[in-house]
Amino acid sequence: MTLHWLPRTRRFDFLQALGLAGLLGLLAARFLPLERLPFLRCALREHSGWPCPGCGLTRVAVRVAHGDIAGALDANPLGTVAALGFAACAILAALQLLFRLPLPVVHLSAQQARRLRLAVFSALAVNYAVVVVRVRFLGWP
Repeated sequence: MTLHWLPRTRRFDFLQALGLAGLLGLLAARFLPLERLPFLRCALREHSGWPCPGCGLTRVAVRVAHGDIAGALDANPLGTVAALGFAACAILAALQLLFRLPLPVVHLSAQQARRLRLAVFSALAVNYAVVVVRVRFLGWP
């Protein structure tokens, strides 16, 4: 793994786009009644009883936006990590745009990239297993 530092600039790149999406999503989750909207229900779960891999993400967004990290972890653990990552991107993007912070770019070897992909897919599988167990066998909302 090698790091390459970008020059000090104010650019709107991928990090800023993620930060903006995260900020808008968390603001919507904070100030709009997303959990009560009828069209944000899981169709797969309503028809089959089985949760989809994204079940609980609306609750995660609402709970993270209200500062309830423990409740968000109960709803969907990996979704909580993603929501906190979006919030971190929003903060880092704002700091980078305001103060022209140089940002690192990580370069992975082919073997490191394969290991990272395996870790991500494993985390997704474990997270989905946790969601299925909680919904199907423990009766969580």
